[in-house]
Amino acid sequence: MERDEQALPYLQANLFSFPPSREPRLLNPLVLAYMGDAVYEVFIRQYVVSQTNHKPNHLHRLSTRYVSAKAQAKALRRWLPILTEEETDIVKRGRNAKSGTTAKNADVLEYRHSTAFECLIGYLYYTQRWERLQQLLMLSLERDETSTTTGKGDA
Repeated sequence: MERDEQALPYLQANLFSFPPSREPRLLNPLVLAYMGDAVYEVFIRQYVVSQTNHKPNHLHRLSTRYVSAKAQAKALRRWLPILTEEETDIVKRGRNAKSGTTAKNADVLEYRHSTAFECLIGYLYYTQRWERLQQLLMLSLERDETSTTTGKGDA
């Protein structure tokens, strides 16, 4: 818990002073996902750098375990039971958004759930719900850490 409390000021720091052009709820879900993708990427990069092995290849391999469409879809499934009604609505908007692209290593459903995952992150980021964002981001790591150390994959 102490480590989580140390991380909170980093989330609260407003490094970027460009608010969205309109209220976050009114943004296109793909715009929210675009920002959510960036926020999650930085979160994961900070996480892997906090680990002991700082060889670039290791950092990259470890981070791709979390930022892939498949991993993000799994994390979203872990989040679903604890999402609020508002968060569930944002997830549905992200999942149903029609993107002109597809993932290289994921099926269509995984890709849509990955987009929904990123959409919610972008929404929480833009609404400045730092504690909730941190709670969900940390939850996205939990089972993966367990499955990595036990050698068992997610069901």
